[in-house]
Amino acid sequence: MEHEPEPITGAFAEAARRVAAGHDPHEEAAGLVATMTDEEVLGCLDGDTPFWPGLLDMTTGGYYRHTWPAAAVPRLGVPGIEFADGPRGCVVGRATAFPVSMARGATFDPELEEEVGRAIGAELRASGATFTGAVCLNLLRHPAWGRAQETYGEDPHHVGEMAAALTIGLQEHVLACMKHFALNSMENARFRVDVTVDERALHEVYLPHFRRVAEVGVAATMSAYNSVNGEWCGQHAGLLTGVLREEWGWGGMVVSDFVFGLRDAVASVRAGLDVELPFRQQRAMHLPGALADGRLTRAEVEAAARRVVGTLLRFHHLLAEAPDVSVIACDSHRALARRVAVASTVLLRNEGALLPLDASRLQRVAVLGRLAATPNLGDGGSSDVHPPSVVTPLDGLRSALPGVEVVHDDRDPSVVEGADVVVVVVGCTKADEGEYVDPGGTAPLIESMFPPMDHPELGLGAAAPTVPAAPAAESSDVSAGMAPGGDRATLRLSSDDEGLIAAACARHPAVVVVVQAGSAVVMPWVDGARATVLTWYPGMEGGHALADVLLGREEPGGRLPFAVPHDERDLVPFDRDATAVVYDGLHGQWRLDADGVAARFPFGWGLGYTTWELGPATWVDGAIEVTVANTGGRGGSTVVLVFGSVPDTSVERPLRRLVGFRRVRMVAGRAERVRIEPDLRALDIRVDGSWWREPGRYRFEVATDAALGGAVAVEVASDRLGP
Repeated sequence: MEHEPEPITGAFAEAARRVAAGHDPHEEAAGLVATMTDEEVLGCLDGDTPFWPGLLDMTTGGYYRHTWPAAAVPRLGVPGIEFADGPRGCVVGRATAFPVSMARGATFDPELEEEVGRAIGAELRASGATFTGAVCLNLLRHPAWGRAQETYGEDPHHVGEMAAALTIGLQEHVLACMKHFALNSMENARFRVDVTVDERALHEVYLPHFRRVAEVGVAATMSAYNSVNGEWCGQHAGLLTGVLREEWGWGGMVVSDFVFGLRDAVASVRAGLDVELPFRQQRAMHLPGALADGRLTRAEVEAAARRVVGTLLRFHHLLAEAPDVSVIACDSHRALARRVAVASTVLLRNEGALLPLDASRLQRVAVLGRLAATPNLGDGGSSDVHPPSVVTPLDGLRSALPGVEVVHDDRDPSVVEGADVVVVVVGCTKADEGEYVDPGGTAPLIESMFPPMDHPELGLGAAAPTVPAAPAAESSDVSAGMAPGGDRATLRLSSDDEGLIAAACARHPAVVVVVQAGSAVVMPWVDGARATVLTWYPGMEGGHALADVLLGREEPGGRLPFAVPHDERDLVPFDRDATAVVYDGLHGQWRLDADGVAARFPFGWGLGYTTWELGPATWVDGAIEVTVANTGGRGGSTVVLVFGSVPDTSVERPLRRLVGFRRVRMVAGRAERVRIEPDLRALDIRVDGSWWREPGRYRFEVATDAALGGAVAVEVASDRLGP
């Protein structure tokens, strides 16, 4: 059986044929929009579902049962979009649950992330979606951010490269949307916080990764809930028009975040926001009157509609095709999920080379912790994925060790007696971190923004569009509602988890601690355990991947995409209830470097099962070339990082910034010359609306983590850097 997309017909189909023949999609869109009635033009600018029927459906599980239509114009055959989310997989029906984005960030492997994007995109399209908000790339300013798991890390260059790769993969099947634009890095106060940021911090730190994704042709941008420098992002002309369109020359469409994404319908159109999602809501209430009385002109609404229709025409080929539903949670996607979970696993500590374990010498393995036998996939909000099955850590170990006694208890450390090794599984769940709807922040918005329940077009009696249920690999009976989630109150594990680790270490000399979480965990206990492994929220095949790593069938491929401090007070302040915050140019590893404070585990940290050496580095034709050697006894991989700095700088800037990286795989005993082209824009300075490259010496340090152990360096004069 195939998911058959609706045939594209009418004037839109004719325009699409001309675009396929080489015509400009925006010019074709202008012709189509010019023939629309006022009602049809306005219909391009919001969702197709009346507000109250849609909200009732969404909050009772509809978010996970079907797609959300918007911007269709039936008379002209304009198909609009069918939205479904997807940061860790297709959220509609039963689909493959991949490791969360932060885990995938730890792979430092854009090629692998592009493969994940293709798989998620195929499952989305097979489920009826044509448009996805899967590309979350807000910078991790502080690890307590509840939705940290949905992004890739704390560094702009790294986040941009990983998000660009996901976008490229997704857009083989669906239109992709990058979000949330911009400075959305806290959860509890997202509906009411104002972020103050100066020009340098905004453009040098919080926008480069968005620019990178815009450059690879992302179809859409989603605005953020928060305000920036006193203006709500959903109606922020400086961001949506000034930066995105005028400075970057990006030509896609801008959509709002859901339900509370704009405060003033007229102002949002003028600012450059094209589609209000996901319902007919504020714009349906206010734009017809504004157009009639002159507060909005026909030209202003046509400009938005042209961007929407032009984007649809650019991707018209995706709208007419869909993979067979058999692709959903298929064997190859499950295998990919397992491979990604292995590649993202970070081995933080391995005292005395406890790992990998020799399966032939194991007779009894003790497993402690409630999370060992609990499916733990991450946030329960908009990124939630419902796979047909989940392999827990306990499942994975028992499957991998059929002749070994594998015993488990949630909290009784006495089970460790007589064990050859103890595995303690601890960490966070969707109850501790994730998406959060703040009642205090939304209550006044409900009163001022929502249409009356008896509204003739948007109220409970309105007729909603017929939306078919998504095809599913198994039952599509999925849960509704959102877990408590929110920003974390502390970066420490719970006292119960820390106590369980201490009790296990007191009773047994060979303890492996497995931590599940969406970002950094402060680990005052880490030196007491022989080995510590960070598996994030590892997806539906995570238990198999853990066993692969612990038993040495695969190596732990992950490297930290952020710094883990000794104490969370070493990081920038974080107030999850703030109504006003200031974002400056230093956070994470940069802040630790500036303060002269060593990280407990620096950015890029991660151990493997072999050893590596870096040889001399040279500057050759605009790139760094360095010799990388596998000096250990088995094949493996490492991540080579290039940090750039300006030793004699005259301005305040990070001590060093990541300007390039590459994952290198090599057999034992081999050495290769590796070439990495640095992103020199990461070292440029923003001054009065322009970019300035500081003259002088530029230093490039090549290392495997930000502590620079075993690093090699090369210096280059600015006049040799090139453009």
